[in-house]
Amino acid sequence: MSPNMLLKALTGLMIASVASAHMELSWPYPLRSKLDPNADEGKVDYSMTNPLASDGKNFPCKGYHTDTPFRSTVEWSAGQKYNISLKGSATHGGGSCQLALSYDNGTSFHAIQSMEGGCPLEDTYDFTLPEDAPAGDALFAWTWFNLQGNREMYMNCADVTIQGGSGSPDDFEKAYPTMFAANVGNGCETVEGKPVVFADPGKQVVFGEGVSEGSEVSPACS
Repeated sequence: MSPNMLLKALTGLMIASVASAHMELSWPYPLRSKLDPNADEGKVDYSMTNPLASDGKNFPCKGYHTDTPFRSTVEWSAGQKYNISLKGSATHGGGSCQLALSYDNGTSFHAIQSMEGGCPLEDTYDFTLPEDAPAGDALFAWTWFNLQGNREMYMNCADVTIQGGSGSPDDFEKAYPTMFAANVGNGCETVEGKPVVFADPGKQVVFGEGVSEGSEVSPACS
């Protein structure tokens, strides 16, 4: 290995070590993930665990969906059960997460499952891909609103291919709620110490400790 390559490798390891303080989606492989063996080495994000910019300049997906060629990392069949995996060392007391799909390359995302409270305290989360998720290429997103610490929004996105689904993207967008967004300069901020309770969590909801179906919506953003 040349001196330049060695320096690059050591720098990457140092950055990765610092970035491990938060959490990241590890499966399916998100765009520019260091965990993806087929990722473009020159574009790998060694700070994948960093939150989105507070002014929203890299919302959604850190902007990676706009300049990264589509390459599906997983094929899912509509109606089947799957799981995501998360990796990192600081869960900030948990919080709330959502899983969402976009069929317009990130212009809009629609939630297929919400985890209210206690997320991401587990390493994996199961979900069922809706039977009416349209077949074709899509952008999958995991988002997280941390319970403790700065008011932030975390988001990783992955290219996926869906098979066997019924319906159209237009029908899907009408049937599933818009993914919740906050702390990204959009006038909505979460409350520290209070797990996010989504106004419309969608058809699949997982409740963590202290949150139930009757919990008050928080934050009450219009």
